[in-house]
Amino acid sequence: MSQRPEGLSAYIAVTAAYWAFMLTDGALRMLVLLHFHTLGFSPVQLAYLFVLYEIAGMVTNLSAGWIAARFGLAATLYAGLALQIAALGALTQLDPDRAIGASVVFVMCVQGISGVAKDLAKMSSKSAVKLLAPSANGGLFRWVAVLTGSKNAVKGLGFLLGAALLAMLGFSWSIIAMAMVLALVFAGIVMLMPPGLPTGRKGAKFSEVFSKSANVNWLSAARVFLFGARDVWFVVGIPIYFYAVLSDGSEAGNRAAFFMIGTFMAVWIILYGAVQAAAPWLLGAAKRPESALIRAARGWALALFTVPAALTLAVWMSPTPQPWLTAVLVLGLLAFGALFAVNSSLHSYLILAFTKAERVTMDVGFYYMANAGGRLTGTLLSGLTYQVGGLALVLGTAALMVALSALAAGKLHVEGAEVMP
Repeated sequence: MSQRPEGLSAYIAVTAAYWAFMLTDGALRMLVLLHFHTLGFSPVQLAYLFVLYEIAGMVTNLSAGWIAARFGLAATLYAGLALQIAALGALTQLDPDRAIGASVVFVMCVQGISGVAKDLAKMSSKSAVKLLAPSANGGLFRWVAVLTGSKNAVKGLGFLLGAALLAMLGFSWSIIAMAMVLALVFAGIVMLMPPGLPTGRKGAKFSEVFSKSANVNWLSAARVFLFGARDVWFVVGIPIYFYAVLSDGSEAGNRAAFFMIGTFMAVWIILYGAVQAAAPWLLGAAKRPESALIRAARGWALALFTVPAALTLAVWMSPTPQPWLTAVLVLGLLAFGALFAVNSSLHSYLILAFTKAERVTMDVGFYYMANAGGRLTGTLLSGLTYQVGGLALVLGTAALMVALSALAAGKLHVEGAEVMP
């Protein structure tokens, strides 16, 4: 019988907490998007609902690395779960008679709390992998791929759950049910968390957050554009386009559209998570040196670029919705998800490979601040580009951002070697 890896119990507990969090995070995003779209919010107003969520993510990640280094990873993980419960509770107080402007501000603030919660939980979980995973035979890549891939599969189920709950229970009862379940998970994690996570060091300085590593900085830049390219179509453009195609405006038509949109978004995220988990095998990471994986980052980004570029051309050829265009979009976006997953998994491995154990929370926090910056940029552009130029401008913007991500990834290099051409 093989010996159980040291730190595995703590890894399992961290992963379970992260799963529970991401299930509610995905469901909440779909609930908010579809609920407020039916209330008459414009694409730009819908994008505004998520702006503070992403801004909060940037600020949180910048400071969370220092907080975790100072107070410990368990503390930041617990804080993330507690804040998400508080955010869900606050949403139950939304007054349907409130003016649209006031509703936008209220939901933005609550989403901001949720954004802080999400990035506290994410930074804690990803940093824990660096400290707990075995380093031999590609162990770090495998463990981070399993955590990241499974998280996205669970978030995909959350999208489906959110759409289903909205159709069956309505907005308020859906929020209450999720808050109650997450509170039970939180209580269980606090009581059962095994030892294995660092408790922090009193001498940690906030200035340490900013990395002096060129690789960490270029990888963070690549991450900004990679996630901007996804969210520019994912947040508002594609869901609203599919709603326009699928719903006839009736209550029954809305319910059917909710289920179909939620199902597509769930399948996309689940596929994305499955490919992420399989990325070490797809890349042959156990047998390839770190230098080869660094070079692979630019090649996979260039492969991803071809998908939104081709979809932009397809939409341009059909200015009005057509059945063939919808089919092409579904297949193309699934292909985008698979290639995006390999890029994302490779980035998630490289940030942990580039950092050192004593700086892990700092570098991971800085890197995920860049991640949140990309999501913020994509969120803002998603509503704006759809309203100004429709789906063609949305997808064209995504293609441009992937190209910029590939350019930044091309600057990565093996420590001690010259930057690759």
